[in-house]
Amino acid sequence: MIVKVHSTPNGKMLAICDSDLLGKTIEDDERRLDLSANFYKGESRTEEEITDLLEDAYVVNAVGEKSVALLVKKRLVEKDCIMSISGVPYAQCVVERG
Repeated sequence: MIVKVHSTPNGKMLAICDSDLLGKTIEDDERRLDLSANFYKGESRTEEEITDLLEDAYVVNAVGEKSVALLVKKRLVEKDCIMSISGVPYAQCVVERG
């Protein structure tokens, strides 16, 4: 998986996408995700490394089977909250602490 860490005034935002999707554009009649944009151009990381990064994140954006499955596994996203764009799973979440 590829992850890009964005620093914001509110904390870290993670953009995670499956490696095979980086550089592509996925779209349907209503939505479009440009995975070639700088927002997604990060570094290849293992699931364990991404899990560590999730500890400090406040917002997470994930695209692709593996990336979204990780958010489900970590109980950050429920399955009924996963969207799909042209068959590609997509999810966003705000991580609540406390």
